[in-house]
Amino acid sequence: MTQERNVLGAELEPCSSDPVTGFYRDGCCASGPDDLGSHSVCAVMTEEFLTHQQQVGNDLRTPLPQWGFPGLVPGDRWCVVAVRWLQAYDAGVAAPVVLASTNARALEVVPLGALQEHAVDVPADPGALT
Repeated sequence: MTQERNVLGAELEPCSSDPVTGFYRDGCCASGPDDLGSHSVCAVMTEEFLTHQQQVGNDLRTPLPQWGFPGLVPGDRWCVVAVRWLQAYDAGVAAPVVLASTNARALEVVPLGALQEHAVDVPADPGALT
């Protein structure tokens, strides 16, 4: 596991192991110096987000096995590039975000408030949802 922090200041939690995500394909949105795009936002794919990304030239649907990319469908969690998530946010089609699995590095590009607007995390105390 990584020592990196999430946008809430805690230890970064895994985003997805099915499909295996992350710049380093370790299931986490770890973002080191090699990750120039900052694949730091743990997003839950929606039809609208996938369509928008395809329209702006970022096809997340088509598998690219040579890069270990399975192609995504609605419901998949994936570490997306922070600038791409913000682009979708500005277009009104932002994907839901798992804050506990979103790297703090995303805050270099995306305001915390925007991420929180689309948060889908379940709190430690589910009773807080009532």
